[in-house]
Amino acid sequence: MRIVIVAALVTAIISAFVLYSSNYDTRQLEAKVQAQERAIEKARSDIAVLKAERAHLARPERIEPLARAHGLGPASEKQLVSSPQNAVDRVVAAQSSGAKRKGE
Repeated sequence: MRIVIVAALVTAIISAFVLYSSNYDTRQLEAKVQAQERAIEKARSDIAVLKAERAHLARPERIEPLARAHGLGPASEKQLVSSPQNAVDRVVAAQSSGAKRKGE
């Protein structure tokens, strides 16, 4: 009978230790998850702020005076092409005329 009581006591102590250990590990994991969730929420908030800043900085009425101050202006008709093939033809023509000039 004493052996059964001692075995039950040892089993209870081991079970208590295992339960305490698993509870401690679970709390640590919960703390890590909460920290990661806070970091994710902060990153989402930062992304929202950056998107708003980009939208503010990319406004045409803000960029136009800055571009003009640097000597830039709207594209002229010479700079625009109707198709990609026209663009390739212009580049080829410019390169061939540049090669002729160097050869002269």
